[in-house]
Amino acid sequence: MTARPGQILAYCLCLCALVAGSPSPAVAGEPGPDVTALVRELGLQESAEPVSARPGWVRPQRVLVWNLQPEMLGVLREAAPGVEIVPVASAEEALGKVATADAILGLCSQQLLEAGTRVRWIQTYSAGVERCVSIPAVRERDLLITNMQRVAGPVMAEHVMAMMLALARGLNFYIPERAAARWTRQLPEPAQMLTLSGKTLLVVGLGGIGVEVARRAHAFGMRVVATRASSREGPDFVSYVGLPGELGKLAGDADFIVNTTPLTPGTRAMFDARFFAAAKPGAFFFNVGRGGSVVQQDLVAALESGRLAGAGLDVTDPEPLPADSPLWKMSNVIITPHVSAASDLGNAARLAVARENLRRYVAGERMLSVVDLERGY
Repeated sequence: MTARPGQILAYCLCLCALVAGSPSPAVAGEPGPDVTALVRELGLQESAEPVSARPGWVRPQRVLVWNLQPEMLGVLREAAPGVEIVPVASAEEALGKVATADAILGLCSQQLLEAGTRVRWIQTYSAGVERCVSIPAVRERDLLITNMQRVAGPVMAEHVMAMMLALARGLNFYIPERAAARWTRQLPEPAQMLTLSGKTLLVVGLGGIGVEVARRAHAFGMRVVATRASSREGPDFVSYVGLPGELGKLAGDADFIVNTTPLTPGTRAMFDARFFAAAKPGAFFFNVGRGGSVVQQDLVAALESGRLAGAGLDVTDPEPLPADSPLWKMSNVIITPHVSAASDLGNAARLAVARENLRRYVAGERMLSVVDLERGY
């Protein structure tokens, strides 16, 4: 079961009340019922074995926590009684304190791991961990990496749908016309007003974000197909789940294509000239995964030639997108600056997951959202 945005908001409000000083319903070192519900409703995956079974695990004595809001210090201390929680405001400050740390929340770099030889666990604040897992020390020391997969899925899915609707209904044209005080009714050719109902959506990467995109697209009456690397299994609102090798064939039938994959050796540069040539003429392409999955000059060429009708990009390569990129001047392209996970929910859900994983690590229990170092996510 996956949480709806309203449910997530309710859990986050409960956590915020706890942070603000409301009496805690949980005993120190135990999960609160609201946090437990958040974990369940988000569909977070537990590791197969308790962390205490990992070679080298010991109960931590000192944990560095980056970007810690002062009011959260007591919450983390409740989750990890007897453990020293060390707030750090920057990577530089962390570098000076990491030598005696057993774990780090929020930061991962080669310099930190070189200085922090005792570190056995890193909790990231994002879903993407490609930079972290590429550090040689992570594999050499078989470090435990946990991330924030699924936490931002519902919010990012809403962002995708917003971009899809904007391009389908011509808002990318009408909003600039409104700014110029022009009452222009006809879209410039070859653009036309489209409905989502009855169209086919291809979700590339049916994970936490992809499932939420598929759920919303199905509610709009779209036929949803997808690819995923792990299996052909999917929810009942996805009519077909293919493996990565079927990507080109599925793209040839899709009116809208959404990339939600993490950046791995297998996904880097996967959306290239060959892919765009296989896509259905006039399809729309959206990317909320990683910019490195797209060969940008090939995307530009597909848009300029009319092979693609438009694109919605929340991620690019590089970031920020250079001012001289042709993408800025294309009226059929929507660009947002890597903000699809932002919302009025703030960081409460991430803090709740980080708090719960800290509690589990200290207690030696099964961890949430463990990154597979071989797959990279």
